[in-house]
Amino acid sequence: MNTRNVACENAVIQVDNVYKSFGKVEALSGIDIQVESGIVFALLGPNGSGKTTLIRILTTLLRPDSGTATVGGFDAEREPDRLRPIIGLAGQYPAVDENLTGKENLEMVGRLYHLGRKQSILRATELLEQFELSDAARRRAKTYSGGMRRRLDLAAALVANPSILFLDEPTTGLDPRSRISLWEVIKSQAKQCNSVFLTTQYLEEADRLADRIAIMEKGKIIREGTPQELKDCCGGETQIKIRLTDRDQTSHASELLSEIAQGKLNQNSDMGVISFPTAAGTSMLADIVRKFDANGIQLAELGLTQPTLDDVFLAITGHTTEEEAGNDKKEVAGNKQ
Repeated sequence: MNTRNVACENAVIQVDNVYKSFGKVEALSGIDIQVESGIVFALLGPNGSGKTTLIRILTTLLRPDSGTATVGGFDAEREPDRLRPIIGLAGQYPAVDENLTGKENLEMVGRLYHLGRKQSILRATELLEQFELSDAARRRAKTYSGGMRRRLDLAAALVANPSILFLDEPTTGLDPRSRISLWEVIKSQAKQCNSVFLTTQYLEEADRLADRIAIMEKGKIIREGTPQELKDCCGGETQIKIRLTDRDQTSHASELLSEIAQGKLNQNSDMGVISFPTAAGTSMLADIVRKFDANGIQLAELGLTQPTLDDVFLAITGHTTEEEAGNDKKEVAGNKQ
């Protein structure tokens, strides 16, 4: 049976009212998601927002407390044995056998998927070349760098040509060149009648890869749409972006801009950055310069930009992903004391 072709017709992820708690901590608070076949779907959010918990439920590694999750037409909780052959998973941390060579790791995965010895060898060779690991194919994985192990783990997730690919923060630990290379692999998977479900805390990654994005925070989906739809929710096509020389002047500068920003002003005091949507274009820039000069506020940067997903996240939540991640770390540290 060719599970790949069957799954291509049904490569839909459906999540209905899923809850999951760990003790007193509610990781998922009634999640609803639908993913169409053949697209890259990104779940964007800071650490601790519930992204990994949801992926573990969708890949049969964890059971929800309530609600249903269907992947490729199969119930993740009731039909795990039918679901697993059509999915690939690369988790947050590489899961490779350090005592085997890179080639042996991939061949082993192929044999576990019943590809046969010859096909497993061919597939391993192909993926080692694709992920630029051919020169290290016969080295034991324990001699690999962190980035190399990550690439090997991602290659292992693709050995059986899965119809639905789950990637949990796949570029964590990769250098910029490897990250860009991986982005191309993810795009190619979607073109081959595959659905890719991606979690990330990198706004640029979601923007570059995803056909649709859901923004997640504290166990809930707070906004969903195409990258452009999410950007449009910030108030139009164009934003004025200001970066101050002295970030301590951010609040004063925001007060001066409050009237012309018409209540749509976003600020990041830690970075000394202010932005707001505008339809006035460049005509407003000179007014801002004169206003700031008159009040002794120095500009490091002033210009018109297209809204980014960082602007979207800031507009929706009132903080950036980096700020939220920092708060999570402080909370964890506080709990340890």
